[in-house]
Amino acid sequence: MGSDGEAGAVYDSVLDAVGATPLVRLRRIVPEGSAQVWVKTEWTSPGGSVKDRAALAMVLDAEESGALRPGGTIVEGTSGNTGIGLAMVAAARGYRAVFVVPDRTTAEKQALLRAYGAEVVRTPGLVPQDDPRHVRRLAGRIAAGTPGGWLADQYDNPANPGVHERTTGPEIWAQTGGRVTHLVAGVGTGGTLTGAGRYLRRHGVTVVAADPWTYRYGGGDGSPYHVEAVGHYLHPLTGTDTWPRVYDPAVHDRVERIGDGDSLRTVRSLARSEGLLVGGSSGTAVAAALRVAAEAGPDAVVVAVLPDSGRIYLSTYFDDDWLTRRGFLDAVAGPRVRDTVGPYAPGLLVAPATTTVAALLAALDRAGPGGAVPVVLPRETDAVTWSAPDVIGSVRPADLVGLRPDERVGAHAGPPPATVGHGESTAAAAARLDAAAVGRHDAVLVLVDGRAVTQVRRDRLGGRPA
Repeated sequence: MGSDGEAGAVYDSVLDAVGATPLVRLRRIVPEGSAQVWVKTEWTSPGGSVKDRAALAMVLDAEESGALRPGGTIVEGTSGNTGIGLAMVAAARGYRAVFVVPDRTTAEKQALLRAYGAEVVRTPGLVPQDDPRHVRRLAGRIAAGTPGGWLADQYDNPANPGVHERTTGPEIWAQTGGRVTHLVAGVGTGGTLTGAGRYLRRHGVTVVAADPWTYRYGGGDGSPYHVEAVGHYLHPLTGTDTWPRVYDPAVHDRVERIGDGDSLRTVRSLARSEGLLVGGSSGTAVAAALRVAAEAGPDAVVVAVLPDSGRIYLSTYFDDDWLTRRGFLDAVAGPRVRDTVGPYAPGLLVAPATTTVAALLAALDRAGPGGAVPVVLPRETDAVTWSAPDVIGSVRPADLVGLRPDERVGAHAGPPPATVGHGESTAAAAARLDAAAVGRHDAVLVLVDGRAVTQVRRDRLGGRPA
């Protein structure tokens, strides 16, 4: 707390308030004997996230080079935060702004973009990188087709990591009095990790990348996620997996892979035990920082960069119903779905969309009689659980009658099965399925931490009479 009578800073423009964010020590969720864990509170920047730094730096750089001229239009593909930062800068400096966002972006982020006067263009989030609907592809076309349009291109713009090397890294070093031993940051575009990491590595700091378990940066299969604004999703039909040019893997010393469940439960712990309301990528960073702190010992000083506020995730990460339906949280009262359906099968029989009819029929013969088989995007993986967004349909044995043996089952898939969370109240789950008119013989997927672990017939959950 500041001293009595101490005044806050005074600025000529809201943009002058970008950066210089406080460092806060975590007290209640750090186990005894671990290193100190401090967090860089990037959501205190005026646009609400770490992306304010990159947004302002990219615009100033474009103005200086002449790429962005007075009366121009700022265009970007964004999961939200970079767009919000650019929208703030656009409003303050008199530019029009157009942002392409994945359809999985929270309603709060989209509302913030519009509040700054920006135009929002929604596009499917789970498409191959070379699909014309892909966020970056669509943003590029809009920028090219707009008179005075300038594509910010946070993924390849060197001003993104450059600003973190000039500001974020030095701030952390100064705020800790040079005592920081470990930096932990999510990858995302790679700008924060690469820029701040470059500066701090020159001072002997160990740099740790925090990445969701399935994401490509840490060696995962790239399957869909529930934590926004971090990691690297890979659609199975992408031809060449292109990583952001601003991300330099040589900067970090190692990667800590964090499951979505650990990230989201850490987010809730930060709010309820530390009074810090932050987003999902912050949960990823803190979960990784706690691991690092436990290994580093009491003399180390770990700093985690927390990108944004939880206020833009109130409808998701802080909504008990949203979490429970996806298997991240238990309902307050039971019996719960897992109590009703009993032990889970050791694996979930699925049919990649490229599977032939003959191959699926052979698999069904080996597995014995069953209901609908979930049809999934084909991935090179031995996983026994599947990310729910990867389940794109379902097929029943009867659907295969009369088809050629070499036909692909994906072309004949019906709608994906309904889902329930494993910790959801059985009564609530059954009522929801009844309202959705899920039939008593229909297959229902059971989710644990957002991934399908097994399927059961609807009638095993009770509710609608047999």
